Amino acid sequence: MKLGKLIGIGVGPGPAGLIPVAALAALREADIVYLPRATSSDTSVARQCLSGLGLDESRFREIEFEMNPDRGALSRHYGALAERLAAELEAGRNVAYLTIGDSMTYSTYGYLLAALREMLPTLETQTFPGVTSFAATASALSWPLGEGKERILILPCPDDMAELRADIESHDIVVLMKIGKRLPDVLALLNQMGIAQLCAFARRIGLPGEVLCADASQLTAEASGYLATMLIRKTARERRHS
Repeated sequence: MKLGKLIGIGVGPGPAGLIPVAALAALREADIVYLPRATSSDTSVARQCLSGLGLDESRFREIEFEMNPDRGALSRHYGALAERLAAELEAGRNVAYLTIGDSMTYSTYGYLLAALREMLPTLETQTFPGVTSFAATASALSWPLGEGKERILILPCPDDMAELRADIESHDIVVLMKIGKRLPDVLALLNQMGIAQLCAFARRIGLPGEVLCADASQLTAEASGYLATMLIRKTARERRHS
């Protein structure tokens, strides 16, 4: 039997409808749709991002994913998940796997894709680009993400704030992802550097518990949590005249 196709699709982050037309068409044709759900959550954010699109939810399968910094544990977890998807693909079914944001930007999809390609070397895959959390944050707050020749660094939040300071000082803009419980330390650093008012923050855009803040000097530690992104600007924007 011919192998089914693996389809990677990014949805959200947050509001329903943030999905390319081509990706939505592929999603409608998939035999099975896997939606990730964090082990710490009762609901799948990916499912919420699909609300109102008229999809047949009988094809949906929620699977738990781990947010584990141990690469060995991640490898084992996604190896087991790949075995589950491989069984469906070997039965000739087209399988869609959803992620939040873009499937190829700090995404669990990369682990799964690598494991499946090891198991099924002839597997046909198609991955659609999605909206990144930082693009969604910039749009929600009308915050230009780079102008002219400004240098932008995208990175997961380090534990060492001295390291983050060096990154900020060597770039015009820093996009900070995977902040989590480090937010109080990040805010303290931005205030020490006198640039907090130039920075923007968003969490859970378009979802319950949404936080949108165009001036990080107004933030408190209570804004910490999953699906958070910080846009850091080292110096005030130049005024541009027409």
